[in-house]
Amino acid sequence: MDLILFTDNMDEYLKEDDVVNYGNENIRRLADTLYQGTSDEVEYIKKAYEYVRDQIAHSADIKEDAITCSASEVLAAGHGICFAKSHLLAALLRYKSIPTGFCYQKLILDDETAPVLIYHGFNGVYVKEFHKWIRLDARGNKEGVNAQFSLEKEQLAFHVRAEKGEEDGFVIYPDPDVKVLEKFRIHKTRTELWNDLPTELGYNS
Repeated sequence: MDLILFTDNMDEYLKEDDVVNYGNENIRRLADTLYQGTSDEVEYIKKAYEYVRDQIAHSADIKEDAITCSASEVLAAGHGICFAKSHLLAALLRYKSIPTGFCYQKLILDDETAPVLIYHGFNGVYVKEFHKWIRLDARGNKEGVNAQFSLEKEQLAFHVRAEKGEEDGFVIYPDPDVKVLEKFRIHKTRTELWNDLPTELGYNS
């Protein structure tokens, strides 16, 4: 598996904006707290990843109908859907000058109740010590979902089933996709969003 950078400009994977808003005081405080006691950058990446995966709930898992999007909103509310959680992880890592981007898979929402193909979002992270990019999925584990931090054998939240039309995405983008963000802007609740999840990416347009 070869990961592909959308741009070779590493500064693009470190920038701050309204979504990956790591200038927020609460994000900086959390990042500094997680950073304390770590022996190296790899340990910090793992701690930040596991914090977002385990301590920030997936909104659907806790039946929360409020929508969070920006990193600061996700942290303040304590929950978010996959895309939103990837925004928070990116903020925690970029604040510590760790290049982080966004990855997408096209998956069936639910085989039984919603057999439609929609996009799922997670992160690509550059590990300087090993000169390599890895993909990390902080969606949040539950029965049937067991994503883990690994430098060698990737373990994401979902296995892509090509025979069902699902697609893996090996490109690491510097920005959250515009069509994904558009869905957050036009819907007021997660229930609304769940009926109109992204089925295409602006990057692919």
